[in-house]
Amino acid sequence: MPILKHAKKKLKQDKKRTIKNKKIKETFKQLVKKAKADKATKSVSMAFSAVDKAAKKNIISKNKAAHLKASLSKQLSGGTTAAETPAKATTKKAVKPAKTAKPAAKTSKSTGAKKAKPSSKK
Repeated sequence: MPILKHAKKKLKQDKKRTIKNKKIKETFKQLVKKAKADKATKSVSMAFSAVDKAAKKNIISKNKAAHLKASLSKQLSGGTTAAETPAKATTKKAVKPAKTAKPAAKTSKSTGAKKAKPSSKK
């Protein structure tokens, strides 16, 4: 047990925070389990909200929150039909522009200029 006054106060604060954090952690865990089982839009939305709140309060890390949200959204979008998937893939390939060799020409000119400067100093 703490003896000093500020240590007693800190102990009380820690107990309150522990209870609050535990409640938030249990809530987001339950909602994530429910969302994984249901795969309904509403349950996934509620799970997203709970995960974001837990990450905001530093109960879980931001990377873990992103990982959980990505896995939930992947499960939710897993119900797309096979006809939709190839159409998306073909449009992405057509949009990509071809690369040109112009940036390589600029770098070769600049290297020649760099070599000239040190020789003039000697």
